[in-house]
Amino acid sequence: MENIFTDEYFMKKALVEAKTAFEKGEIPVGAVIVIDNKVIARSHNLTELLHDVTAHAEMQAITSAANYLGGKYLKDCTLYVTLEPCQMCAGALYWSQISKIVYGASDENRGFVTMGTQLHPKTKVVSRILEKECSLLMRAFFRTKR
Repeated sequence: MENIFTDEYFMKKALVEAKTAFEKGEIPVGAVIVIDNKVIARSHNLTELLHDVTAHAEMQAITSAANYLGGKYLKDCTLYVTLEPCQMCAGALYWSQISKIVYGASDENRGFVTMGTQLHPKTKVVSRILEKECSLLMRAFFRTKR
């Protein structure tokens, strides 16, 4: 039997969150955290609603997943996020010891790769999953702002 729980499957769930952010006037970034093929946290950017520059989708998801698990470490978890994490989020992901990060679109200006931010040495990274869909949503959002 074919495994339906692929990186694309869970990235589609993160895209649903990103679309929710878009509808709320937030930068359309969505995230889900998964353990054992089960979504344990889902979130999207809330910086405008909460008036909080730290309320990125990843930060919200980390908190939610840690609460679900009853501990601060996210070992054996995977984060699916529609945009490459910034250095703030990458730093939090480092401390969470998350096992895997999967992102859609790259952030050439503010992403952790460009900024040279280190992740935990055991964290695996997969990039460009549903990159086109993630990028198109981001571009559509900024077209409405310009």
